[in-house]
Amino acid sequence: MPTPRLDGRRADQIRPLSFHRGWLPGVPGSVLANAGGTRILCTAIVQDGVPPFLVGSDQGWVTAEYSMLPGSTGERRARDRGRTDGRSVEIQRLVGRALRAIVNRKAFPGRTVWVDCDVLAADGGTRTTAINAAWVALHDAFADLRARGVALRGQPLADSVRAISVGLVDGSLLADLSYYEDSQAEVDLNLVMTGSGRLVEVSGGAERGSFTLEQFQAIMDLGQTALQEVGAAQLAATSA
Repeated sequence: MPTPRLDGRRADQIRPLSFHRGWLPGVPGSVLANAGGTRILCTAIVQDGVPPFLVGSDQGWVTAEYSMLPGSTGERRARDRGRTDGRSVEIQRLVGRALRAIVNRKAFPGRTVWVDCDVLAADGGTRTTAINAAWVALHDAFADLRARGVALRGQPLADSVRAISVGLVDGSLLADLSYYEDSQAEVDLNLVMTGSGRLVEVSGGAERGSFTLEQFQAIMDLGQTALQEVGAAQLAATSA
């Protein structure tokens, strides 16, 4: 018998997920994402210029930054001043990789899209929520370019991208872990996939002991089911 979840969700059910677009005045690619108790503000801003390694390549670039505000965890967290902590570096690299996996960089040559993800409140799933919100912000930033008549060489977005956490908690497989569930998990895994079903990243591992290949496959199956809900929320937001 699966362990009941504190919030009453089914094992494969994600927390209430919403994306509030145009959250910041003057920034079309700005999205406030709510995933249960986790709240993240993502902005996507397009600037002229590319990193030195892309000069002359006739391509654009997408990069991401991630940070947690001091009050995001209930207890004050020191600001990053001059040095980003290892966890934040890991997550912002993940967000950047996830977005670049579904972007046609030849469509916006000579431009860089800066995607900033700031965690306002953290209750688990901050990296996955950041990816989900970042895609919506990126979608809106490119839509704004088209609306303003900026010349693009084709469709910048080749696909959507979505992410979810999945874990084994007290012997039960659960999707979209809250902070409490994550802290109790025997296995914790993050799954990032495109809307067309291609894998971008699978990361995680056993927190205690080990797990079987059969359990790993079950985790992947549960994650793909949960990602359908994430995709539906993204589609509902961008279609509004």
